[in-house]
Amino acid sequence: MNYKPILIVAGEPNSIFFEIFFKSLKNNRFKSPLILIASKDLLLNHMGLLGFNFKINTLSENFNNHSRLDNKNINIIDIKYNFKKTLDIISNKSNKYITKCFAVALKLLKKKDYFKLINGPVSKKNFLQGKYFGITEYLAKKTKCSNVAMLIYNKNLSVSPLTTHLPLKDVHKNLSKIKIITHVKLISNFYKNRLKQKTKIAITGLNPHCESNFKNSEESTIITPTIKNLKAKNFKVEGPFPADTIFMQKNLRKFNVIIGMYHDQVLTPMKALFGFDAINITLGLPFIRVSPDHGPNSSMLGKNLSDPKSLIEALKFLDK
Repeated sequence: MNYKPILIVAGEPNSIFFEIFFKSLKNNRFKSPLILIASKDLLLNHMGLLGFNFKINTLSENFNNHSRLDNKNINIIDIKYNFKKTLDIISNKSNKYITKCFAVALKLLKKKDYFKLINGPVSKKNFLQGKYFGITEYLAKKTKCSNVAMLIYNKNLSVSPLTTHLPLKDVHKNLSKIKIITHVKLISNFYKNRLKQKTKIAITGLNPHCESNFKNSEESTIITPTIKNLKAKNFKVEGPFPADTIFMQKNLRKFNVIIGMYHDQVLTPMKALFGFDAINITLGLPFIRVSPDHGPNSSMLGKNLSDPKSLIEALKFLDK
């Protein structure tokens, strides 16, 4: 079988990504060719500092004969990056480099031979600079996709925040019936078409205990009416549930997806339950995009102590 390659944008150069990438290759065998889009010089420096030894296979940006690729070497499209220190603080200096890496990946993804993307973490503050809430929205803009969703996936339970990296004070302004409906449809279609599974979705409320002292709460005006609408259309959804009890074990046995109203409402308990055994999938793009479910973690840079579990799971998920 001719496995399609997985494109990997390394992301922030001053992150733990190279470390977890090396660890992922050391103890695992992937059938799909892996093509890293990153600085070759920086990769080699990290390899030396961390004590790894891989041979390098350098590819051009227009490389198209992936049928001859394997993972005996690290296949890399070399993106030039001027750096003085291998281990440095995160700053805006890497923005052009990261932009170039994504541009090369997106150009390749327009070709029919490529349709799987993994990206390493970026600094939202430095790279996105307030123009996008996160990489989910960044890629949506670059691919002109208006409806996307972030799904943090584990085979036992997935969660999805309706809003992503918004300040809490702005969350209620960005809730709508159409947003919830679109979110449910994207997740249901992904489970059906990609995973060959049916969804059983729980939807949380916004306010503590799904209650509000105000007459027109978001539960009464938006969330509950939308759930009724979806159930009438035969979607398997229930709610709204208070976020402080939906993650109890007796409730988790009933559902395989929980949609929350904001980022930390569902990601905090998800990480408490599964740690790094989860991956971030963007739904609604013209290709499959997955990333490890953690940030640059620059405080661990160069220490060789980072857990590669999330990247390994991302690679296994796409290795088909």
